[in-house]
Amino acid sequence: MSWLQVRLAVTPANAARHEDRLLSMGAVSVTFMDAEDQPIYEPDLGTTPLWSKTHLLGLFDDSQDSQALEQQLLLSFTGELPEFSVEELPEQDWERSWMDDFQPMQFGRRLWVVPSWHSAPQPDAVNMLLDPGLAFGTGTHPTTALCLEWLDGQQLQGCNVLDFGCGSGILAIAALLLGAGHATCTDIDVQALEATADNAGRNAIEASRFSLCLPPELPARQYDMVLANILAGPLVELAPQLAGHCRPGGRLVLSGILAEQAEEVRQAYHEHFTLDPTHTLDGWVRISGVRR
Repeated sequence: MSWLQVRLAVTPANAARHEDRLLSMGAVSVTFMDAEDQPIYEPDLGTTPLWSKTHLLGLFDDSQDSQALEQQLLLSFTGELPEFSVEELPEQDWERSWMDDFQPMQFGRRLWVVPSWHSAPQPDAVNMLLDPGLAFGTGTHPTTALCLEWLDGQQLQGCNVLDFGCGSGILAIAALLLGAGHATCTDIDVQALEATADNAGRNAIEASRFSLCLPPELPARQYDMVLANILAGPLVELAPQLAGHCRPGGRLVLSGILAEQAEEVRQAYHEHFTLDPTHTLDGWVRISGVRR
């Protein structure tokens, strides 16, 4: 089967209305894309912002040709049809095409993240089985990669780890596979906790080696290692709490920080930690250190 794709130039004000129109026309999927490569880094909680210039992509089956689809657009968007294009997409296995975008990735010397449909490139390495999903964190983003590389270089045997803002659980699971004794995983999103539990099970990690909770339920205790890959604003606000959870001599790693935000985050933690030099990857940074 071949497909037709409609591309509309929309704004945040009309995006939802135009999305509904494409769906009412029979689109089998609708996707929002940044039209000018202007990422939104720290949206307000509870919001789903769009870019000021957004492309709305509607995918249609080949039951009608491109001219007929254009006529349907003109009828459905009477009076407010934005700039648009209709293109034919070549026939292909879309599921396979999507899966081909995700290949095994190596972090440091020992650690690999391997999608379930691939075999491990190095069977004797530390191989984490992880598929792309709803919760953030599959290793493809620079912030996650920075933390995984750092973890690969640490001595983790028997460590008690706190993963604050666990997302998919990728950092906690990596720590456990690399030798940590126990990981406490917390996130404000219940769906993230569910994803963490599923991914831990997929990697044959015993339930006794990790615990899950929402932040208000986090035990008042200290850990050998604190991991927090979230965003710069929350990291600054949480500095006293995260420092309090790290024992003297314990290790800290922070990410989710843009390069221009690094100094503010370092200032928030330097009183409690001896900080390492900042590491940068594609405009994002990692800050690590040892609790004084």
